[in-house]
Amino acid sequence: MTEITHPTIKDGWFREISDMWPGQAMTLKVNQVLHHEKSKYQDVLIFESSDYGTVLVLDNVIQCTERDEFSYQEMITHLAMNVHPDPKKVLVIGGGDGGVLREVVKHPSVESAILCDIDEAVIRLSKKYLPGMAVGFQHPAVTTFIGDGFKFLAEKKNEFDVIITDSSDPEGPAESLFQKPYFELLYSALKDGGVITTQGSENQWLHLSLITNLKKACKEVFPVAEYAYTTIPTYPSGQIGFMVCCKDPDRDVTKPLRSVSPEEEEKLYKYYSKEIHEAAFVLPTFARKALR
Repeated sequence: MTEITHPTIKDGWFREISDMWPGQAMTLKVNQVLHHEKSKYQDVLIFESSDYGTVLVLDNVIQCTERDEFSYQEMITHLAMNVHPDPKKVLVIGGGDGGVLREVVKHPSVESAILCDIDEAVIRLSKKYLPGMAVGFQHPAVTTFIGDGFKFLAEKKNEFDVIITDSSDPEGPAESLFQKPYFELLYSALKDGGVITTQGSENQWLHLSLITNLKKACKEVFPVAEYAYTTIPTYPSGQIGFMVCCKDPDRDVTKPLRSVSPEEEEKLYKYYSKEIHEAAFVLPTFARKALR
């Protein structure tokens, strides 16, 4: 069997070099490349790393690793789910690795969880190489659509309690998911009191102007729009943020409406907790000033 090679891997190390994080790079030691293909939309690379387990890379940017994925999946999901009083119908845009679905169906109120991802390759390969995340697809409440999330949303009105946008970065196929028209579609697709979370333009250290613009766009559409973040070693500069927005002007998304006992939290979550939920909205002074 011939060994699979990839231009991002040199001397046994994967290098994530991008204009989106100038002057720095994330590198991971590679044990072996498991899979590489060009899908209809993007370059898909999957490798086994020395210390982070299996790694999924799209267009040369790390999307998730087995070691730290939960800090992203849990936060993007439960920051939204736990500020809705009774989420029954949930939509995930993107999230083809299944990690967000896995978290959504931890809520017993959920009757329907729909995932719409543009790239079938991500779903197919995650089921094969990232079964711990793709387990979300096996739940009886889950339905999957392959297609453009923008177009999918345009046909939905007043339908969902929670919508989670788990997209790649604001360059390439996901660019439109960071702009005001997209948030207007989200608003229309939500029921009264509905909540969204969206991957929030990366990182306070690298993309503060992007985050400021994103928050402004959200505030023009939603009466409540707050920025939160999580820590995650394999994303640029070790953190990533989320916009959490709600149609109800009186809802405080910085505090969970629903929570479980500390014992139950430890069974359900590895990262998220009631305290972490509240702390995620506490920003360092430089970021707080920029986003004011």
